[in-house]
Amino acid sequence: MSSVWEKTAQKNEFKSLDRDINTDVLIIGGGITGVLCAYALSKEGVSCILAEAETIGSGITKNTTAKITVQHGLIYNKLINKWGIEKAKKYLEINKTALEKYINICKNINCDFQKKDSYVYSINNSNKIEKELKALEKLGIKAEFIKDLPLPFSTAGAVKFSNQAQFNPLKFLYEISKELNIYEHTRVTELIVNTAVTKGGKITAKKIIVATHFPFINKHGSYFVKMYQHRSYVIALENAPNINGMYVDEALKGMSFRNYENLLLIGGGDHRTGKKGGSYQELRNFAKKYYPDSKEKFHYATQDCMTLDEIAYIGDYSGSTKSLYVATGFNKWGMTTSMVAAMILCDMVQGKQNDFAEVFSPSRSIFHPQLAVNIFESTLGLITPKVKRCPHLGCALNWNRYEHSWDCPCHGSRFTKEGKLIDNPATGDLK
Repeated sequence: MSSVWEKTAQKNEFKSLDRDINTDVLIIGGGITGVLCAYALSKEGVSCILAEAETIGSGITKNTTAKITVQHGLIYNKLINKWGIEKAKKYLEINKTALEKYINICKNINCDFQKKDSYVYSINNSNKIEKELKALEKLGIKAEFIKDLPLPFSTAGAVKFSNQAQFNPLKFLYEISKELNIYEHTRVTELIVNTAVTKGGKITAKKIIVATHFPFINKHGSYFVKMYQHRSYVIALENAPNINGMYVDEALKGMSFRNYENLLLIGGGDHRTGKKGGSYQELRNFAKKYYPDSKEKFHYATQDCMTLDEIAYIGDYSGSTKSLYVATGFNKWGMTTSMVAAMILCDMVQGKQNDFAEVFSPSRSIFHPQLAVNIFESTLGLITPKVKRCPHLGCALNWNRYEHSWDCPCHGSRFTKEGKLIDNPATGDLK
């Protein structure tokens, strides 16, 4: 099961660590977040090393739908209601800057970058669309209400953001990583103060950034109750229409659409990792109904870390850990948020003030309704009497019959049928 990006990008190769080394900044995790952090720091002349457990881009990044947009669902009305206009403006402003940075970088590299309009639609609730448009007006953003979309079903309307973008994330990643100091097949299994332990050697750093999708250090930050993982699926269709834009349902379990070359990428089938959901069958049924002449060329799945309040956690790993930073919880908007993380953390590790860091602080309030759901699911996973248990925190694993994997419903770790680790926060295979 390979994604369209894996089949169209030429991979770089980096050696694995085979000795003890020192650096100013260590970045753990070689997805787009970690690589962008290394790229940003290298541009500032900061000595840094990136350690990746497998190969760069081989985790969540390779399976994204790769939409670069400041339009993160119908988020701005929610932000204004929860946090006020000023905080919502800051969220919008830094994401606009992230988009601009992508535009500037992609001018000089081949990554199939295209400017496209972005749409968030609602199937049956025009009131939500209208509220979002009013919120955007308060923020000084000109967005449009669109009724008719080039999708094979009717909607109540959509919010349109012009001049957003899409690209091939692996082509982008491999281009910007060429000159970076990266060690692949170098899994960090433990942090002892400012030293990361791997099988090949130890890495001692003045500052450490954890960019491992889901943070693997449990004794700080309480990320195991502040987040859960949400799984979604993609099919890529040949002989399907060009919809000339990026489209996503405002509902968490809705569908998304974009084109890549001659393919139509359809995302959906969502569910909490380790639970039942629509999976590929939901998408294939949709394609059979609406695009009967199409042919499936690729299918793949991904998962996203979901926070309590729909804002990422970027900044100090916890209030009690010095010189340790984190970027996680991107809530399905990994492309722009990865760039946001790189900007904020590049400043923080250099001791610079970043005016947007407060918005994404991991130490902000955890008192949201989702917290109770996360605690319940974790407790249920711990008390469920099953033989196969996750080495992360001991939750019972469920068999995923669609992808033939053992999945953790508590925190989202996944393992092959044979017990090899696929997705973190677990750091090792099943025993």
